[in-house]
Amino acid sequence: MLMKKRAAFFDIDGTLYRDSLMVEHFKKLIKYEIIDEKTWIDHARGTFLNWDKRQGNYDDYLLEVCNLYVDSLTGVDWRSIDFAADQVIKTKADRVYKYTRSQIERHLKNGDIVIFISGSPDFLVKKMAEKYNVTDYLGSKYIMEDGKFSGKLVPMWDSESKNKAINELIEKYDIDLDESFAYGDTNGDINMLRKVGHPVAINPTNELLSKLREDPVLKKKADIIVERKDILYKLKPDVQVLSYDDLSD
Repeated sequence: MLMKKRAAFFDIDGTLYRDSLMVEHFKKLIKYEIIDEKTWIDHARGTFLNWDKRQGNYDDYLLEVCNLYVDSLTGVDWRSIDFAADQVIKTKADRVYKYTRSQIERHLKNGDIVIFISGSPDFLVKKMAEKYNVTDYLGSKYIMEDGKFSGKLVPMWDSESKNKAINELIEKYDIDLDESFAYGDTNGDINMLRKVGHPVAINPTNELLSKLREDPVLKKKADIIVERKDILYKLKPDVQVLSYDDLSD
């Protein structure tokens, strides 16, 4: 009787990579004048500056940038898209959390199936998967037509999409979920974390932390890793966390 395999599922943005691959790609497209910088200045710069000064919401910023990115990328030829993606990997792919990088290396060394699941464009996720030698990957599928981005995509950033993708991967690799691991940082990763025996939230958002506390199973078995500078903090979901509103009381 063949034994089922152990897997480790990793989100990328905010979990492995310390920012957003999509945003980095957007910046490269502007730098190489593939997309007009005026697009960024007119539509996203204000939201970005608010977030950068911690006066705005990161999710709002990212959603606005995502919509703008898709609109701006529509009609751009594949060679230009791929060139900018190569530059992102060349200059930014090592800007990752040390903890997550070490966990990827540990899982690969142990012979585990290692899978990247990310809301970033599939062509960026593919290049990150190749760089870190992981087993498989899934990203938001950007559909090309006649050598150009069509403006159509199949998203992979919400929990429902990730849940469906993981179910397909479980069948594909015959995965033992009770023995498997998952690593994520936002509410979009919640179903992925629920499925496995060893869920790990890395620098979780307030929304994800709230979900971990509300879920009776995750509250017991989830670990929280906070990486700041060269220090790692391992916590449980019931740890006391102050919000910015608490500071004003």
